[in-house]
Amino acid sequence: MNINLKDFQQLTDYDNVLVVDEKGIIIFNDLADLNVLKEIGLRPEEFMGKHVTSSYKNLSDENSTIMNVLKNGKAVCNVKQELIMKNGNLFVTINSTYPIKDNEKIIGAIEFSKHFYTKENIQSLDKFASHKVYRRNNTIYTIDNIISVNPKMEAIKNKIKKIAMTNSTVLINGKTGTGKEMIAQSIHNLSDRYGGPFISLNCGAVPPNLLESTLFGTVKGSFTGAIAMTGLFEQAEGGTLFLDEINSLDFYLQVKLLKAIEEKVVRRIGGDKNISVDIRVISATNEDPDVLVAEKRLREDLFYRLGVVQIDLPTLAERKEDIEKLLEYYIDFYNNNMNIYIEGCQPEVIECFHRYPWPGNIRELKNAVETAYNNVSTNHITIEDIPKRMREYHESPTSDQMDNKVESLKEAVEQFEKELIMKELSSKNGKLTETAKQLGLSKQLLKYKIEKYQLG
Repeated sequence: MNINLKDFQQLTDYDNVLVVDEKGIIIFNDLADLNVLKEIGLRPEEFMGKHVTSSYKNLSDENSTIMNVLKNGKAVCNVKQELIMKNGNLFVTINSTYPIKDNEKIIGAIEFSKHFYTKENIQSLDKFASHKVYRRNNTIYTIDNIISVNPKMEAIKNKIKKIAMTNSTVLINGKTGTGKEMIAQSIHNLSDRYGGPFISLNCGAVPPNLLESTLFGTVKGSFTGAIAMTGLFEQAEGGTLFLDEINSLDFYLQVKLLKAIEEKVVRRIGGDKNISVDIRVISATNEDPDVLVAEKRLREDLFYRLGVVQIDLPTLAERKEDIEKLLEYYIDFYNNNMNIYIEGCQPEVIECFHRYPWPGNIRELKNAVETAYNNVSTNHITIEDIPKRMREYHESPTSDQMDNKVESLKEAVEQFEKELIMKELSSKNGKLTETAKQLGLSKQLLKYKIEKYQLG
């Protein structure tokens, strides 16, 4: 038996593998992310043992790449197909398909594919596993997804590399949207536990009366309606348990959590035996842990146990030099996974993003890019494509500016910005690269502002 792959060079560019027999019946299907496919109307059990064209409205033996390869025995590479699911959802694939032969007899075909999504499916991409090697452990992020040139974030990335090698508990402190789960997944995937599961729970999203059973499990019949259920501590065996909004736990559960972490033993509700667990616990809070302890909302002993290592994440407003890098990252992400291509942002958009305070942090920036992809009509994101609250945001004038009765806020901001650019240009002898670095701007944006204020 042989598979002719002589013309196929870059298997890593593809996310999915499909194998059919000589009749086009699916015998193997490895999908990059089951959650994404489920959202657009696909289920793995609907594929196996079925004809390759059966799940699509617009696919037939005549236009299917697989059926054509089975028919003529010739490989086809990088073919674009628009597929319409039975539920009406549409997505685009790029396929490379090859015949499988046994002594020149065609006994099947193998197809490598990558899915691209339409604007209607854009929210599905939040669950897309870009790192295929890790997709089986419930993660979608590694340290490479932490995009930053900010010194604080660079120090955090270095810290992650060190602490990943230990089993110490980690407490991540950061405002909503700063990327706490990304940090936790990065630690897991750099550790020796990467082959084990990453189990995540937002403690604030589960009703208090269900939290204990969710964490520790239940024994059948332990209370009315109780079934045998494995808790998250057991599910995370050999891996990492990530508990977000840890301050949402009531004091009783905080005591039980402390005991489980200390002794690495849990007991299901209604159970009579202890269960040893080998897990690492990473927790997170969007409030200052010291304040939580002072206000008696987080037990002091639990805080010390959870925070053997503490990571404090800066807000996006504190790392605005990362805005353009993050924009490049998200534009590249959507370009590679959607049936649409954007080259970049107009300078006015970047200027607006630098002015905006980002209360929702990186998550809000990502959502702004998503909004733009739904609105864009050219190959560049314009000021009209981004959320209204951002393009209409105005900074408050300083007290000095108010005392001097500057005609408008816009003029006050522009005057301050103009003077600051002039000062830095002078101190750097007109060198744009050094000036841009000092101001936390890109060279492109600095040039735009120099032209805008006629400083050239």
